[in-house]
Amino acid sequence: MRSSRSRSAGCGFLHSAAVFALIFAALWLAHLPLLRLPYFWDEAGYFIPAARDLLLTGELIPRTTLSNAHPPLVMMWLALCWKLAAFAPIVTRTAMLLVAAAGLTALWRLGRLVSTPGAAVAAVLLTALSPTVFIQSAMAHLDIAAFALVLWMLDSYLRGKRLQALLFAALAAVAKETTLAVTLALAAFELAGWAAHHWRPAWASRRHLPRATLAQCGSWLAALLPLAGWYAYHLHRTGHLLGNPDYLRYNVGATLNPWRIGIAAIMRLWHATGYMNLFVLTAAALLVAWSARRSSPLAEASADGAGEAKPDDAARGISPEVTCLFTLVVLAQVAEFSLVGGALLARYMIPALPFVILLWVDVLRRHAPGWRWWIAGCAAAFLAALFFNPPWSIAPEDNLSWARFVRMHQEAAHYVEQHHAAEPILTAWPASDELTRPFLGYVSRPLTVVAVENFTAGEVLRAARQPESYGTVLAFSTKLEPSRTLLPQIPAWSRAQTRYFDYHRDLPPEAIAAMLGGRIEWQQSVAGEWVAVIAIDRARNAGWRRRGGCHGKPKA
Repeated sequence: MRSSRSRSAGCGFLHSAAVFALIFAALWLAHLPLLRLPYFWDEAGYFIPAARDLLLTGELIPRTTLSNAHPPLVMMWLALCWKLAAFAPIVTRTAMLLVAAAGLTALWRLGRLVSTPGAAVAAVLLTALSPTVFIQSAMAHLDIAAFALVLWMLDSYLRGKRLQALLFAALAAVAKETTLAVTLALAAFELAGWAAHHWRPAWASRRHLPRATLAQCGSWLAALLPLAGWYAYHLHRTGHLLGNPDYLRYNVGATLNPWRIGIAAIMRLWHATGYMNLFVLTAAALLVAWSARRSSPLAEASADGAGEAKPDDAARGISPEVTCLFTLVVLAQVAEFSLVGGALLARYMIPALPFVILLWVDVLRRHAPGWRWWIAGCAAAFLAALFFNPPWSIAPEDNLSWARFVRMHQEAAHYVEQHHAAEPILTAWPASDELTRPFLGYVSRPLTVVAVENFTAGEVLRAARQPESYGTVLAFSTKLEPSRTLLPQIPAWSRAQTRYFDYHRDLPPEAIAAMLGGRIEWQQSVAGEWVAVIAIDRARNAGWRRRGGCHGKPKA
């Protein structure tokens, strides 16, 4: 391919190591206020317990939580870092920042290879500041590892280092199984090149399509063998190939509905091209490209008339075949996460974001006068999205809302432990884990919890029918709703979200207290998030002391 031309000067090991060190230092300092925060949401629910089980027992199958069959590479990395340093949030988040820095280093190398050094730096800056990437860079999820390994895979591939690319593809698969979509996209890309060279060789040569044999196309399947081995091991140990039945049903079985797939595809495209102010960069690139397309014939005629030399390959920007490859990689992930993944989490599309950003940056570099000012404006838009919520619902983990969530839950857990530790506490996940697992960093000893699904009217009403089973309620917003919205409420959209994507509306704390016959004893709220401790009338709940409380979810 034309992109594998020798333009990699200055990307040797020492140069890349220096860039990695610089990126890591910048990331670590930027995340410094967040490094000691305890674990949040899926970190607390699965990945930290699974990695801790590996640290304590040496077993790849977790014992203190149901296995979701996620491959173990990230958990192994965390267990190793804890073994070398200490089991602490700052170690965990530093370990993940090392992974993020490695990914951004690969993006810098890739940008220099297919475009220019300036475009590479701009792409790294915007990707690092993208709110979803910035937050996930320090979180113990699988997505930032997938992001890093996919970038190294593409960098190796475009440099003609096939064995190295296959190694990174294998590592990516055992970091997060969904990266197989990228590996298969590369196989399909090479297979299309083989077919084109076989049937239309002149056309394929003009377009610099890859020259690969069928054996080389099929070699990508070998990169999936470690993942297949992991699933075989998981089946042998647990009796389940792809995780526990409830997890599999939620993430695969319940997603295969044509309407849901269509809606999910639209949302995944939004996550890859517009979410959290990414639309500013996308709109700018499309506008500049459209303007350049209208004026290009006149400009080319003028240049030819003046006898100017044609621009070199770097000035022309990312080549069409590399653009095609990047687009294929992005669309493969959009298609994959339209079919699987019960929750519409933006972090699932993180491995696609750097390719979108690099393509748009290259468009601005080629066609926008003063393009660096456009990059600065987009960076400012990303920073705004990092600190301020949009006028629609988002997941707290998509910007700094997660830090507010964690700090409020820390204070609420501390209050409950100080004042109501002897009483069963009615709450929902993830607070149910926060109160029962001291190693997550919220309480110093396990508390007794009665679990409900959420704080919708139906769940609160079921809990109200058994007031004797709990003495205190720790209620909180399980969804991040904007205090003000600029968008009209569309009933059909709300019904689709409820039916396909587990959307619900929590009752406000005042309504919960009224339905359960209690009073709000402690409360905090900020920017669409709230948490409250509700004390229940002891006269109605004297029974729980006689029966010794309840550890399960109240029955209807």
